[in-house]
Amino acid sequence: MDVVINIFVALHIIGIAALLGGFLTQMKAMGAGAARFVPGMLHGALTMLVTGIALVGLNQMQDHPVNNIKIGIKMAVLVVILALVYVKRDEETIAKPLFGAVGGLTMLNIFIAVLWT
Repeated sequence: MDVVINIFVALHIIGIAALLGGFLTQMKAMGAGAARFVPGMLHGALTMLVTGIALVGLNQMQDHPVNNIKIGIKMAVLVVILALVYVKRDEETIAKPLFGAVGGLTMLNIFIAVLWT
């Protein structure tokens, strides 16, 4: 079962990489006021959501300790990210504050995952 959990952790990391990578590739465009949410950002956020839920279930199934408060906060942040990206995905340009908020929330989610022990 540990192999399955590790596969889902790897997929979760790939999802965050797609979301953050999509944001970082648009940083120059954000400076010019032409940033947009690329499809990889939506797919990355969805991958994070699905794999995150699977990881919680798999860890609880194995009786591993799960910090439900941490998971709840991470999921709330991810749902906000996902909602923003989903609603604005078809727009040609995204306002700088909104685009920056998605990047900031993505980094917040990473820091919560890594630093909250």
